[in-house]
Amino acid sequence: MVKTKWVTSLLLSVGLLVGSVGTVAAAEGDANANASTNPASTTGKHITLLHTNDMHARAVESSPEMGFAKITGIINQYRSQNPDTLLLDAGDAVHGTPFATLVQGESVVKVMNEMGYDAMVPGNHEFNYGWKRLVELSGMMKFPLLSSNVKQADGTNLFKPYLIKEVDGVKIGIMAFSTPETMYKTNPTNVAGLQITDPAVEAKKLVSELRSKVDVIVGIGHLGEDKSSIDTSLKLVKEVPGIDVFIDGHSHTVLENGLAGDNNTLIASAGEYTKYIGVVDVWVDGGKVVKKEAKLVDEKKAANIKPDEKVAALVDSIRKAQEPILKEKLGETPVKLEGSREKARTGETNLGDLLADAMRDVSKSDIAITNGGGIRASIEAGTITKGDIVTVLPFGNQIVQLKVTGADVLAALENGVSDYPQSKGGFSQVSGVSFKIDTSKPKGSRVHSVKVGDKALDPKAIYSLATNDFMAIGGDQYTMFSKYKQAGMYGALDEALITYIQKGGQILAESAGRITEGPMPVVDTTTKPEVPATPSVKPEPVKPTTPSPQPKPEVKPVPKPVAPADAAVYVVKKGDTLTSISKKYHTTWNVLRELNHIKNANRIYPGQRIKLPA
Repeated sequence: MVKTKWVTSLLLSVGLLVGSVGTVAAAEGDANANASTNPASTTGKHITLLHTNDMHARAVESSPEMGFAKITGIINQYRSQNPDTLLLDAGDAVHGTPFATLVQGESVVKVMNEMGYDAMVPGNHEFNYGWKRLVELSGMMKFPLLSSNVKQADGTNLFKPYLIKEVDGVKIGIMAFSTPETMYKTNPTNVAGLQITDPAVEAKKLVSELRSKVDVIVGIGHLGEDKSSIDTSLKLVKEVPGIDVFIDGHSHTVLENGLAGDNNTLIASAGEYTKYIGVVDVWVDGGKVVKKEAKLVDEKKAANIKPDEKVAALVDSIRKAQEPILKEKLGETPVKLEGSREKARTGETNLGDLLADAMRDVSKSDIAITNGGGIRASIEAGTITKGDIVTVLPFGNQIVQLKVTGADVLAALENGVSDYPQSKGGFSQVSGVSFKIDTSKPKGSRVHSVKVGDKALDPKAIYSLATNDFMAIGGDQYTMFSKYKQAGMYGALDEALITYIQKGGQILAESAGRITEGPMPVVDTTTKPEVPATPSVKPEPVKPTTPSPQPKPEVKPVPKPVAPADAAVYVVKKGDTLTSISKKYHTTWNVLRELNHIKNANRIYPGQRIKLPA
């Protein structure tokens, strides 16, 4: 078996690289691992292509993420064994965590320079700071940023379309492609004035141009393999013959031994977040590729490799330099912004409201829903700093817009409150929508009185909904979202919240009352509503012998109930809410909450005595 051979070769090897050579030999029998033109041959010059993709600024080691220093240690070991080694990145590197976003990507560029990259293609998240900032970052890079299909309005290339590298006499053409989805998977303002053309069309032109100039053609693309995408790496290699190796990104796909694509192209992809580094070995003899193989290295295989000291020191120095930025003042809050685990996962909070409002504001969506479990801390009253926001939202999640039916909005809200009032990480913090929960009903049938803005939710209508990328793919059981194609991406949650606070977004002293508890309304269509009568006026009975009808008594409307002058308390009945009580006694739920020192306005119970205002 392939696995047995690999284990045997690894045990007999000394260090990762010798073990990796054993992996190459063991993988020869795997049809999916080997797209060679001559599987038995190992003649010719041996070129190694190391590759990363979708790192999303995961700078620090945190299992299973290896971080930049550990990845560099692996790179160093491969280079020491084979000087004919190139290092490529397939995009989405300079955005994703505060390490990058606090300085708009410059920190990651500095580290990638130290790691010794040879080329990179921009992914959609590279544009999250705006394309002009990306041009600035490309000027800081000690390696070329390549893309053949990102063009300005006049059709000129924004970046160089390809690069020719000569390694030990072997000429390698490296051409690059960005996903056209970038036009809607970043904020549209970030790509205003650009166009991203069909990558397959550009690839045909480049292969035709490069084939006579080079021995090996390598594509690096941020295209991915998602079925929901139109311009995938699979489509490109099927339509364009002549590509020897295609290094892929965007879909975060893990290809343990590569994928034998159409036209004898070997596709390689290394997952996400520095969990893997990809290795493609190519043998070239007589100007032709005679063999090629792919594999991945993860933290287990690299357990004995030490992180690179220079890169580790650089990452540490950058993080230390960012400390003053983390202390930067964003605004003030007169009250505590509640984000504690016990509150954000069990009910609406003012911090949950603020975050959802920020998401809806940046995406211009009808509705925003985010999970309470994604909020990791509170912010105390006083100064709000960037460090506070990073602590609240440490995961680097992105804001995704979906176009969903009202029925699926309702299904999402039902999922969010399924365990209410018990704790659930998926509890919905919302904006643009309000609803009530009837806890006496079974899970899945608790939510009612749903309004989008001031109108009742229409199950058949289509609403624009902002959520986070974790929930958009079904995380926290929001599986109703996973069937929808992304309609837009609007940057990181922390960035949106920072911007919203800086522009003076409303900070509420308490939650806004978007999620309340109350009984399901009952509509009885079998009886007509009774006409209220004044108790002091009684009609005289009609005598059957009287031929003419008696006059009907005057009916006066019943006045609205008013609290007696001496009424001091109200005893809560089943189905009461602070809002319903406040309306009965011509006050507000906020006044009742303050007067009775009620911490959670959604939690009152039958028999509870509620003091009434004078």
